Amino acid sequence: AEERKIPFYSEKLSNDIAHTETAARDARYKFFKKCAQKFKSNVVFTAHNFNDNAETVLYRIIKGTGTIGLQGIQEKREIFYRPLLTTKRSDIEAYCAENKLTPNKDSSNENTKYKRNLIRKKIIPLMEKINPAVIKALNSLSQIAESDCELINKYGKDDLNYKIRNLLIENKLDYDRKKIEEIKEFIEKNKESKSGKKMSLSENKWLFVNNKGFEIIKPVIVNQLSISIKKEGKYEFDNYTFSIKKCTKNPKKYPKDIELKAYINVDKIDFELRYRNDGDTIQPLGNSGSQKLKKYLNEKKIPNHKKSQIPLLCSKKEILWVAGYGISDKIKVKDKPTHIIKLERV
Repeated sequence: AEERKIPFYSEKLSNDIAHTETAARDARYKFFKKCAQKFKSNVVFTAHNFNDNAETVLYRIIKGTGTIGLQGIQEKREIFYRPLLTTKRSDIEAYCAENKLTPNKDSSNENTKYKRNLIRKKIIPLMEKINPAVIKALNSLSQIAESDCELINKYGKDDLNYKIRNLLIENKLDYDRKKIEEIKEFIEKNKESKSGKKMSLSENKWLFVNNKGFEIIKPVIVNQLSISIKKEGKYEFDNYTFSIKKCTKNPKKYPKDIELKAYINVDKIDFELRYRNDGDTIQPLGNSGSQKLKKYLNEKKIPNHKKSQIPLLCSKKEILWVAGYGISDKIKVKDKPTHIIKLERV
């Protein structure tokens, strides 16, 4: 890189990372995303090739996949592009030899205790004795599956099996027909629940079902992020932009509680925007006394895993606005609102 004046950046992974293919892959992509942010890029190229795609398709067949999994490696996913996906490994090696390039070879690629290496070094060579063009055949299967999935996406969006399968794929969870049927049964059983029910899917992921739908949830992480609001203007907060401005005229109608916008009446701007803390209280609109924020959220039927994700406008431990759910009686509009507050997702 120095010889060719190419900027180079690297980091060393923590020893705490599990020594598995999945953990390594997750850590690698996390690093790529971090680099994209660091260098202000919305594109990351990876060098997956024709052979890699065939190996991925075969690996998924062995594990037990559906049509979506048979698509193999996508040419584009999020910010990741794979321009060499139709290029054979042998052609890449020939190019390197011709141009006197010495690519770095990961020694772990020789270790057949890793399943993908076993497929590459042992299983595919055996399959080539049956069909010398097995790499091409597996890539052809991948293209057929991609065409089939386009039809499924067009006509099968309302199918519950389809929705479950997509949700599992998006969250990188293995599945088979039995798993989908178990989840489907759990959804049907609990779809009328107001408070919601959970089903474990992996060590740190659960399926949450209530009368509003279903989703996959992760462990709740207490977010200590907070910003001070001392004057009118716009503020960046987590994945939101918060704004507070003077209200010059009476609104014809007020926003519903579900909107991330509210009209308020305050004498002084001196707030904090943060997530919930122990001991928080609120005086609900129309009430003369305060109550624990926890009770307020419970009465609003907010699932536990979402309670710590709601932005709160507050004064010390007194909550004035639970974004998207309601305001405190202490900042309610009496005659005319003094300010408009609003949250917008970035």
